[in-house]
Amino acid sequence: MAEARTTGPRARYREQTRAEIKEVALRQLAEGGTAALALVKIAKELGMSGPALYRYFASRDELLGALIADAYEDAAAAVETAPDPGTGPRARLHALATAYRGWAVAEPHRYLLIQGTPTPGYTAPPETLASARAVLTPFLYVFAVGTPASATAPVVAQMRAWLAADAAVAAWVKASTPDGPEAVATALTGTVLAWSTLHGTIGLEVSGHYSGMGHTGETLLTTQIDLLADAFSLK
Repeated sequence: MAEARTTGPRARYREQTRAEIKEVALRQLAEGGTAALALVKIAKELGMSGPALYRYFASRDELLGALIADAYEDAAAAVETAPDPGTGPRARLHALATAYRGWAVAEPHRYLLIQGTPTPGYTAPPETLASARAVLTPFLYVFAVGTPASATAPVVAQMRAWLAADAAVAAWVKASTPDGPEAVATALTGTVLAWSTLHGTIGLEVSGHYSGMGHTGETLLTTQIDLLADAFSLK
């Protein structure tokens, strides 16, 4: 993704250089994962000195943070622009899950970058949280109209407690579910369950763990999303 647009030739040059650095970094990730990400190698490929590159990204972690933010932004865009089948929340849930899986399978190195901790000891910048929530926001709308099955009661109870204890989470969920406290708790419960389902299924597929098995990631995810829709009586 491009950096935010700025004016002036110097600012434009900086923006372009940062984009080129990230492009090379993404290629390194695709070829060898986060272990292959090396600022010295990036600088050499771009014909820069190491100190010159540090004027654009002060550290490897800062570069990782920028790549993670871009990945979340693109994942959110994929979900937000998923075709709306217009036939009810179940079909919409499938469309969102399919869009997210499509992005992850097409961009496996970027998906794996945001799935977990990219390197030991790495801490994502605070603004990453908002980016991650943007990926999940469309799911809140879907589950807000659901009716959770009794089997989900323990999760619903914990989501209610979380909403009561965390004003930021409550504000985020309520902005997408304006139908009262029960809808808010239901929406968050369904979204958290969808999140765990997506990452469990897609993460295994992208990591190659389905190789040699008798199913595809698409079929498995479709079935799991149907089971989740059943648990919330989505039609």
